[in-house]
Amino acid sequence: MKRFDFAPMPTADGYFGDYGGQIVPPELKQIMDDIDRAYEEIRQQPEFQAELAMLHADYVGRPSPVYLARRLSEQLGGARIYLKREDLNHTGAHKINHCLGEALLAKYMGKTKVLAETGAGQHGVALATACALVGIPCEIHMGQVDIEKEHPNVTKMKILGCKVVSVTRGTATLKDAVDSAFEEYLKDPVNSIYAIGSVVGPHPFPKMVRDFQSIIGREAREQFLAKTGTLPDIITACVGGGSNAMGLFTAFLDDEDVRIVGVEPAGKGLDTPDHAATLSKGRPGQLHGMKCYVLEDAAGEPLPVHSIASGLDYPGIGPQHSYLKDLGRVEYDTATDDECLDAYMTLSRVEGIIPALESAHAVAWAMRTAPTLGRDQSILINLSGRGDKDADYVAERLGL
Repeated sequence: MKRFDFAPMPTADGYFGDYGGQIVPPELKQIMDDIDRAYEEIRQQPEFQAELAMLHADYVGRPSPVYLARRLSEQLGGARIYLKREDLNHTGAHKINHCLGEALLAKYMGKTKVLAETGAGQHGVALATACALVGIPCEIHMGQVDIEKEHPNVTKMKILGCKVVSVTRGTATLKDAVDSAFEEYLKDPVNSIYAIGSVVGPHPFPKMVRDFQSIIGREAREQFLAKTGTLPDIITACVGGGSNAMGLFTAFLDDEDVRIVGVEPAGKGLDTPDHAATLSKGRPGQLHGMKCYVLEDAAGEPLPVHSIASGLDYPGIGPQHSYLKDLGRVEYDTATDDECLDAYMTLSRVEGIIPALESAHAVAWAMRTAPTLGRDQSILINLSGRGDKDADYVAERLGL
């Protein structure tokens, strides 16, 4: 008997328990429903499935391998640490998984423009890549702070033919980029599509992005069984909006003996305002067309948030994560900026693998946890992206 009795995820109207939904202006309700209907149509088509499978294999380079980090495991003692190498995908992160799906959906729907936000730039690069592949113009909104911090990705987007819009309002980071891109989308929602970069936003995006990302967990479960004859004791991933985490977690939700841990950014510390630990410190609210946990002030306005990782500094969280937290199926812990930097450098120098700062949060949690476990136990980390985009920033920060 399973330990958890899951409700449908999501329901027909886009709810994961009490979270999710479609909190949009009336004029957008039909647009969202049209996207949902087109998605449900296209996902059933053998031609679409065949094209996506071909692109996964021949364009992205899937399946991404599961790698035993032997030297890191030996150095830490305790549990064996494995990495699901999404950093080896074309464009360097998990983002290409859903961007290909969204670009193909836009083409199927006859859209003439794709809009999106990006934080660290990985979603922006992946979407610009996918749009170049299918031949649809792409416009990416990015906070000015992140543009300066992640400039290599900005250059890539421009080379790929993408229009990059600098957002200077507010904190000039991810939340403000979402606001800006959505406002542009509202100008012509009929001919354009907003390709949301995580499992957030109004229905059907949390469902759709999760489905496209779930290939991570399906592969990882099969690969781990083939390598070890058993399932991992713990799986873990960083959590901002939550797409890479949900991509890994989905395949393991029914495996009651697998402990599942999402790692949020504690920034400069949970006792300071400079963090983005939404599930650890937030409360249920509304943001960007959905009900979810939100970091907000007494007036219900989203708080400014902080993380060393641009892709994690978001004051909300995917509605399915919110539901799984309340249900108790997934644990949510945190890692600080300093722990993240230590993990970034340790994995680089011990295994020769430079992780994205986002992914380094999950590595940091595993490094903290592995020594407390037995050598017969295992931790599988979703290494969601590579860290070349962060190298100059880290080098300057650490004085290398």
